[in-house]
Amino acid sequence: MNTGTKELKSILEELDELKLPHMAAELETLYKQPAFVNTGRLELISAIIHAEYIVTVTNRYTSRLKKAKLKGSDSCLDQCVDSKERQYQPMDIVQTLSSLDFVRNGMNLCIFGASDSGKTYLARALGAEACREYRVGYYHCEELVSELAAIRKVDFKQYQKKVRAIISLDVVILDDFLLHPITEDDEVKALYDVLEKRNELSRSCIICSQREPKAWPSMLMEDEVSSNSLLKRVTKHYIVMIERKVVD
Repeated sequence: MNTGTKELKSILEELDELKLPHMAAELETLYKQPAFVNTGRLELISAIIHAEYIVTVTNRYTSRLKKAKLKGSDSCLDQCVDSKERQYQPMDIVQTLSSLDFVRNGMNLCIFGASDSGKTYLARALGAEACREYRVGYYHCEELVSELAAIRKVDFKQYQKKVRAIISLDVVILDDFLLHPITEDDEVKALYDVLEKRNELSRSCIICSQREPKAWPSMLMEDEVSSNSLLKRVTKHYIVMIERKVVD
C-alpha cells in the first residue's frame, strides 16, 4: 500500500492553489495505481506535467481559432491535394506551405483561382494550422477596408488602434481580395496602411483573389501607383494557382 498520503494531500492543495488542476488529477490517479511505487521520478514528473500541457495547448489552440474567426472550420490541409476536381500549382506547393516556414520567415502567400476553386479552403486550412503556433486573423477584404474607412472618417485614433491590432497578428488572411472595385480614397488608404505596415514588420499575409494582379489597377480607382505598391508587397514571395477541373 502506498505511503505518503499526507504529503500527497499537501501537494494536491498546492497544485490547486497554483491553478494546475490537471497536474493534480494526474498525480492523484497515478498515486492510486499499484505501479506508482516503482515509477521513476522523471517519468512521474513527465506524466503529470504532460497532462497539464495537453489541456493548456488545446485550450490555447481553441481560443486562437475563435479569435481568428476560424473556429468550426472543417478545412484540412490533408484535403488540399491534386484531384479530379482541382490542381495546385506549382507542384507540391501545399506540402511546402504546410511547414509554415513562410510564416516564420515573414513571407506572403497569394492564392489565385476562379470562384469555388478552393482558395478559401486552402487559406483557412493554413490559418487553422498556423493557430497552433501563431495569432491569426481571417477577414473578408471588402468588409475589412469598409469598416476601417468608416472608422478613419470619424475617429482617427481609433482607426490607428484598429490597424495596430491587425498589424500585431502573426498571420492575416484577406479573402476575396479586390473582388469588387474599391471606390473610396479612405478604403484604398486603409488597405495600403495594413499591407504596408505588415510588410515593414515582415509579418505574413495570405491573399485570396479571383483576379490576377494585372487586373488590380481597375479595382483601385485606376490608381496604378497604389496597385503597383500593393502588388510589390503581397506577391513577392509565394504564389499558388488553383485550377478547377471540369468533371464529366
